[in-house]
Amino acid sequence: MAAPGGGGLGEDARLDQETAQWLRWDKNFLTLEAVKRLIAEGNKEELGKCFGARMEFGTAGLRAAMGPGISRMNDLTIIQTTQGFCRYLEKQFSDLKQKGIVISFDARAHPSSGGSSRRFARLAATTFISQGIPVYLFSDITPTPFVPFTVLRLKLCAGIMITASHNPKQDNGYKVYWDNGAQIISPHDKGISQAIEENLEPWPQAWDDSLIDSSPLLHNPSASINNDYFEDLKKYCFHRSVNRETKVKFVHTSVHGVGHNFVQSAFKAFDLVPPEAVPEQKDPDPEFPTVKYPNPEEGKGVLTLSFALADKTKARIVLANDPDADRLAVAEKQDSGEWRVFSGNELGALLGWWLFTSWKEKNQDRSALKDTYMLSSTVSSKILRAIALKEGFHFEETLTGFKWMGNRAKQLIDQGKTVLFAFEEAIGYMCCPFVLDKDGVSAAVISAELASFLATKNLSLSQQLKAIYVEYGYHITKASYFICHDQDTIKKLFENLRNYDGKNNYPKACGKFEISAIRDLTTGYDDSQPDKKAVLPTSKSSQMITFTFANGGVATMRTSGTEPKIKYYAELCAPPGNSDPEQLKKELNELVSAIEEHFFQPQKYNLQPKGD
Repeated sequence: MAAPGGGGLGEDARLDQETAQWLRWDKNFLTLEAVKRLIAEGNKEELGKCFGARMEFGTAGLRAAMGPGISRMNDLTIIQTTQGFCRYLEKQFSDLKQKGIVISFDARAHPSSGGSSRRFARLAATTFISQGIPVYLFSDITPTPFVPFTVLRLKLCAGIMITASHNPKQDNGYKVYWDNGAQIISPHDKGISQAIEENLEPWPQAWDDSLIDSSPLLHNPSASINNDYFEDLKKYCFHRSVNRETKVKFVHTSVHGVGHNFVQSAFKAFDLVPPEAVPEQKDPDPEFPTVKYPNPEEGKGVLTLSFALADKTKARIVLANDPDADRLAVAEKQDSGEWRVFSGNELGALLGWWLFTSWKEKNQDRSALKDTYMLSSTVSSKILRAIALKEGFHFEETLTGFKWMGNRAKQLIDQGKTVLFAFEEAIGYMCCPFVLDKDGVSAAVISAELASFLATKNLSLSQQLKAIYVEYGYHITKASYFICHDQDTIKKLFENLRNYDGKNNYPKACGKFEISAIRDLTTGYDDSQPDKKAVLPTSKSSQMITFTFANGGVATMRTSGTEPKIKYYAELCAPPGNSDPEQLKKELNELVSAIEEHFFQPQKYNLQPKGD
């Protein structure tokens, strides 16, 4: 979080100043009364939490709990954030008043503070319209990818999506896209942050959201964008006749989020019978009543109801979106009767193979390969690299997060290249470059067509995945994390790795595993480069070290931008040929245990292991 402001004031004096300002500016009765009550009770601790530090505007925008105060998402902080963003855009784009921006929202709501995604979106629209800037505000909830899609389709200056994706129900977020249709990258986050600080006092019309309804500057893009998106999506349907005939049945869950209608429409666009929807989870519900965490990445717990419905309807495949429908999890019933949930890396391998295979059928000319690309983030599986090496297209890796892949994809497309696919292990897939971000709607229907096509060859997704590994080499991955709430401890742990045997020496081995290369993207060191300098951009504000091992293993340790976690990602890459996956798994488990024991040292640093 940002350092507390207030220019050298004592903490109590700063709190008094912040709360006095709040009482002057907040016009939301619920948050205003909450702050008044805390002051009356003299509840310093809770006031400290609400006013401790302003939410930091990063490249992912904002994400925090809803509630009163400058460290929470609420009407006033949304107004302040949007005022800063508006002023920053005015500086960056001379044609902002001609082009305008798009705003959409998910279904989150927080009755006790009166905050909701819809309300925040309306307040953000009011800010821009009060300054004479056109706003394309969706009239109802949409998936997150509809915002970057609209920026490109309508050639707008920027986009805002109000969502906290798969975070717990009390959270909300404010996600920002630039005019290139990708999430913002530095230095825009710093510029916006500074502009927010300079525009904290609400402008005269800031609270009057009723004025937008009659404004000629307000546009509702819902119908036209819905139509355009599904028309564009049809270009990625490669086997319409197979889809019409298929006997493969699907179950879909939107996990109480926005995905249901959009995935139904996507199936229709592909001439597939729409999937059976999990009835308890298909309608948006900000309480997320049937799941502990609304995150399909958490695996089987979130999918319990889906499995039950699939067993009942004899469906073999479950498709699960997260609440803002930008991610996708896929599970398949095995012959044993067990359900297999594919990891993000496994689905990345399947979709990458499928999109390349389908593209190759349409483009027989091998010379086109030299202008064809796939991307993945540096903590994701290297399987696309192996496919690219064998098939002759280009593979590039980027820093973690779709903001990097989206921006890089746009650069490549502007150079006349074809970007077939990008993915990250956190179940994010960009299958269609008309959205330069992860998109769980297109990924769901493309996965369904893939499964339908494989069924005509009597193959399951699991069998095809095995065939990919046999052809291009097994890539076995394992990822997890430790929880650590103390920044100093995290710093110590990483500094220990940089000074492993005294001063400035990284480790040469991890237990019995010899290290062959090290890349540190916090400091910019990479000993595999001739000048020892890393090629990927470095960031001093986050920790990230990648170790390459002599046995073909790669492991990255990094801090999370949004959670109190130290994450690790480990992979063992074998050359093509029929290696023994069980033996590889055993070796990877041994490597991971060594990393946990020697590099994380959970006892020494008092780290909490991932809870089950």
